Amino acid sequence: MSLLALTHARFRILETARIPIAVVGGAFFPAASMLFFVVPFAGDDPAGATYATASMVMFAVMTSSLFTYGVGVSGDRAEPWDPYTRTLPAGPAAAFTGRILSGLTFMALSLLPVVLIGWLFTAATTTPAGLLLSVAAVVAGALPFTFMGLAIGYALPMKAALAVAQIVFFPLAFGGGLLSAPSQAPSFVETIAPYLPTRGAVELVWAAVGDFHVSATSMISLAVWTVAMAALAAWAYRRDEGTRFS
Repeated sequence: MSLLALTHARFRILETARIPIAVVGGAFFPAASMLFFVVPFAGDDPAGATYATASMVMFAVMTSSLFTYGVGVSGDRAEPWDPYTRTLPAGPAAAFTGRILSGLTFMALSLLPVVLIGWLFTAATTTPAGLLLSVAAVVAGALPFTFMGLAIGYALPMKAALAVAQIVFFPLAFGGGLLSAPSQAPSFVETIAPYLPTRGAVELVWAAVGDFHVSATSMISLAVWTVAMAALAAWAYRRDEGTRFS
């Protein structure tokens, strides 16, 4: 990893940190969902609380990815600084990597309150090995949503990006079963869930922290969504660059 990429990441982290509500806002919704829906209804059940906390972790990942990258990238494209960085001798790779690193930093910050609430106010539990596996599962599960956010951000102006991020967020969360326990979602959700990236992502975390066996269909679907969203993000970036410099 180059020093230039770390410099870009530091710049973006400091830029966002100067607006505290931007940091707090990203963590508020998942943490509030934990307090209002998980703690009262599943807090005393070790298995239920563990799976619900894992679901809220992926909920936070989706929120951070779609809005940090989707709306954030689109907003940056409207500023003179973004096209300027693409003309520098270092090329766009350092700036792009820095954006990914800063996004991962704020994603981690959005996950922290969810994990703390699960630890302090529920009976959720896992082993040290399960905790380490869950970190790897979260990283893998975040990939399609990171690429999806980048595709939205590079393809659309800010107002449209905000609307699209909001439109795709809830159907993916509800349809993927993030708002219900394993095997307890409505029947139509259980039918469509394995084909959505949210289900594959949350199954990885459920398997890491508990006694859950992932579905082959969900894993294949997650891989397909990841590749498809990566290709879409690359297309959107090249299209945006071609439009700016043609």
